[in-house]
Amino acid sequence: MSTEAATAETRRYRKRLRAEQEQRTRQAITEAAMKLHGTLGPARTTVSAIAEEAGVQRATVYRHFPDEPSLFQACSGHYMAMHPPPDPTRWMEIADPAERLREALADVYGWWDETEDMMSRVIRDAPLVESLSVQTRARLAFFDEMAGILMRGRGLRGKRRARVQAAIRHALALSTWQSLVRDQALTNEDAVELMAGMVERA
Repeated sequence: MSTEAATAETRRYRKRLRAEQEQRTRQAITEAAMKLHGTLGPARTTVSAIAEEAGVQRATVYRHFPDEPSLFQACSGHYMAMHPPPDPTRWMEIADPAERLREALADVYGWWDETEDMMSRVIRDAPLVESLSVQTRARLAFFDEMAGILMRGRGLRGKRRARVQAAIRHALALSTWQSLVRDQALTNEDAVELMAGMVERA
């Protein structure tokens, strides 16, 4: 190999090492932010705390994430990849509305159980952080899709439809799950049956 070729190969190798190191640093910052968001909450998480948790300088955090939206987007994307929300399209194959509701609530309550620490703090802090508020509203918009799927096939109109729809939305909420499972010590299965009964009686 000629000297020029060897030099070019060395440069490519160093460039690849730098790129890999940059990716590892970005990942460390993302994971540090995710950890602090799930413990302190996004509104109480500072860049200094993220830098300390990731083992980097503040300037390094800003180099990878120049503003809050970019950091929140990376953190949220990484978290959701690790904890994907329930897929409502699977429930669409269930013809019976009552059976569909129970299946959906079982999935949603399992997800709340898995993501409670993070989601409770994100929902709590969303009104305090503008860029997070926009993102959280978008992330939680899929609950509107869920409610729509769970209303299908019920043949309801007027006040009764509004009442059942309100009951379904209440049943899907994190606060409802926390009240039943955390405060009242019900199992997820018992909570599903209780809320399914409430919806059917609505």
